[in-house]
Amino acid sequence: MKNLLLLCGIALLLASCEKPASDAHFYDSGISSELAQFRKLQVSDIHYDLTFEIPAEKSASIPSSLLLEVEISDLSHPLILDFNEESSHLLSLEVNGKKTEIDHRNQHLVIPKESLIKGSNAIAIKFIAGELSLNRNDDFLYTLLVPDRASTLFPCFDQPNLKANYSLTITAPRDWKVLAGAPEVASEENGEFVTHRFSKSDLMSTYLFSFVAGKFEEARSDSDFPQTMLYRETNPEKIEASIPELFTLHQKAKEFLEEYTAYPFPFQKLDFATIPIFQYGGMEHVGAIQYRESSLFLDENATDSELLSRAKLIGHETAHMWFGDLVTMDWFEDVWMKEVFANFMAGKLVNPTYPNINHELSFLTNHYPSAYGEDRTKGTNPIKQKLANLKDAGSLYGSIIYEKAPIMMRQLETAMGEAAFQKGIQKYIKTFAHGNADWNDLVEILDENTEMDLQQWSEVWVNQSGRPILSDKIELANDGTISSFVITQNAEDGSDKIWPQLFDITFFYPEGSKTFSVSMVEKTLDLKEAIGAKQPSAILYNSNGLGYGVFPLDQASLSNIPSLADEVMRGQSYINLFENTLSGNIEPMLAFETFQKGIELEENEILSRLISGELSTIFWKYLNDDQRAQVLPGLESQLWSQLQKDLSTNLKKTIFSLYSGIAYSPIGQDRLYSVWKKEVEIKDLKLNPDNFTGLAMTLALYGHPKANEILIEERSRISNPDKLDRFDFLLPALSQNESERDTFFESFKEADNREKESWVLSACSYIHHPLNQNSAIKHLPLALDLLEDIQKTGDIFFPKRWMSVTAGQYTSPEAAKIVSGFLDKNPDYNPILKSKILQATDDLMRAQEIKQ
Repeated sequence: MKNLLLLCGIALLLASCEKPASDAHFYDSGISSELAQFRKLQVSDIHYDLTFEIPAEKSASIPSSLLLEVEISDLSHPLILDFNEESSHLLSLEVNGKKTEIDHRNQHLVIPKESLIKGSNAIAIKFIAGELSLNRNDDFLYTLLVPDRASTLFPCFDQPNLKANYSLTITAPRDWKVLAGAPEVASEENGEFVTHRFSKSDLMSTYLFSFVAGKFEEARSDSDFPQTMLYRETNPEKIEASIPELFTLHQKAKEFLEEYTAYPFPFQKLDFATIPIFQYGGMEHVGAIQYRESSLFLDENATDSELLSRAKLIGHETAHMWFGDLVTMDWFEDVWMKEVFANFMAGKLVNPTYPNINHELSFLTNHYPSAYGEDRTKGTNPIKQKLANLKDAGSLYGSIIYEKAPIMMRQLETAMGEAAFQKGIQKYIKTFAHGNADWNDLVEILDENTEMDLQQWSEVWVNQSGRPILSDKIELANDGTISSFVITQNAEDGSDKIWPQLFDITFFYPEGSKTFSVSMVEKTLDLKEAIGAKQPSAILYNSNGLGYGVFPLDQASLSNIPSLADEVMRGQSYINLFENTLSGNIEPMLAFETFQKGIELEENEILSRLISGELSTIFWKYLNDDQRAQVLPGLESQLWSQLQKDLSTNLKKTIFSLYSGIAYSPIGQDRLYSVWKKEVEIKDLKLNPDNFTGLAMTLALYGHPKANEILIEERSRISNPDKLDRFDFLLPALSQNESERDTFFESFKEADNREKESWVLSACSYIHHPLNQNSAIKHLPLALDLLEDIQKTGDIFFPKRWMSVTAGQYTSPEAAKIVSGFLDKNPDYNPILKSKILQATDDLMRAQEIKQ
């Protein structure tokens, strides 16, 4: 007993002597990891009671108030709230009933510890809402607060591991609808305005708080699980064909995820809004998902790929209700975890709905090309990236976490077995429900269900970047049989990394084929099973599409790719051909000819879309001007002839999209004009009004002699006000007057002119299109100079996409010199943004070597 008392006394003494946490980085702009870690220990039981009074005029400010209730356990430092706005937006502050002086510095509202008590505290703040992420338009607005933008709207603890409940009151014009994360429980009219009161929300991180308000139409489901949606689409065919299916897809996704995770739907509701100008496909706000409207509203002529993409998008956002919203990453460096599971589960849950689609092929074509598109670049990054400050969290997003991570997860599931993997996921969800977790937490749980060393396995897959380049060495015996078959992997970046992975190798013979399953865990693998086998006529590596990397490719076998009976084998072959071309192993013209033959013979819509994209990239980026002039007449003629054949609607849409993207010759323009003018109707090619609008813009881009007349007539055809606004916004980018295009691009210096990001990206894609680059190249220095400001003011995907539609479209030595010169002149440039530049301009730099 004496020893126990002594130990307790020593512990108390040590505790009393413990120094307070250093605040060296507490007041840095953004949210430092040090501040986040301290606040996680300092505060709990957070409740935000928020009021926003939205005026009818877009230019008027939004008076707002916050009552923050919070438990505080540590007063060694002040209470630091995040508010990334001008100090003038803070109007008054009361702490525990006493008026307190406002101390706002470096994006933080600092509450003096003298005004606080240990235990329950109440902090009342009147403020003007920040508008950086409020997305205000004339007759609607919506919040988009990921990853660290909640603090641009209202004062808060803007970090993912401080979950809170929200009580929200919004006053808006009486003809506006309002949707938020919790159910609306009351409303009252006040003249021309209505006050909407919402119940207390579920626990959520700040980046998941949201509301949508504006002139929307409303639809409700009549199922046992009621849903509400807001939308602005006006096309009656799309409305009739889409709305019932949208509710059904959400319902099916919910039911699948409840069964897979063994955890019931965790929130009060599953409503959603479709927004015409939404920055990306969707955002998983608790109780009020937001989508880009065009991604959800399809007409009756939608292709199987378009329907599948929509189902996967809905599955992705619904999966986030469990993976991201219910169990949230502890810090944004593990943001990839919520995205990998959302993508991975989306693939699983849509499979039963579309039994006629080859889902192994869909996984291959959806994930591998995009993953390789970033992982092959000098700007690539690991799946898990270090994050010192939340202000840089937006830069973590990209194809590595969205596309490579699901490939990694499928390798893991295959190695563990589906049942063991699912059992681990169920325990993970149950253990961390309504809380936070990181990758190590998941690994510890999965370790219980496998004999694999997951820490070692994940070191290269999760914590390292890049991909392997595989090679082979085959020796034959005197009788012509294989005496040695050795496969070697080397990291593309020259390091000593080794990727443990599974894949198949198939030998082809005139009489059939033989497949070997490979488990590669070392740098080299001696495939002993192949010893004694007859020399094959062809070898296909990664024939099941499971492996990751650049695989050996026999140039003599390229002509056989279209005749491979297995669709996954064909898909893998085309992907591997493309990667070998960009690696310098295959001449671009040979690759182009192979893809051209493939698009002529392919009958699978998914593969047709894959081939179309790869052919277009080779055409525009890796053929020189003379080669393009040489192949264009034959390609145009072939595609136009295919359109006259008896093909499925799905295939014709893909072929027509490819044709319209390359048919800039006078003959091609005449044909496109006749389609747009509705003088020629291609059998089984179903074009909707949006397709005709896109065609009109394409004709203007190509410099059709009647470009101005075409645009004027097309404008008269558009009835939807949102689509008309977009059309008018893009007109200067399509002008036949170079100075007008110049002025338009230079206007993007002002952040206000970049607010509608998807429109801006479309405009830049026209201005910097290969056909305009002789005149537009002078804008590349400005495009590069603006990147830092774009990161500060834009949403998470905007910096990379901005570079992709500007510098990323070029292939000339002059453009390469401008980009290299910019990086050379700025040796201390933000390394995150430098990586985005290197990712976006990878084709530009590769083209310099390949075209020599």
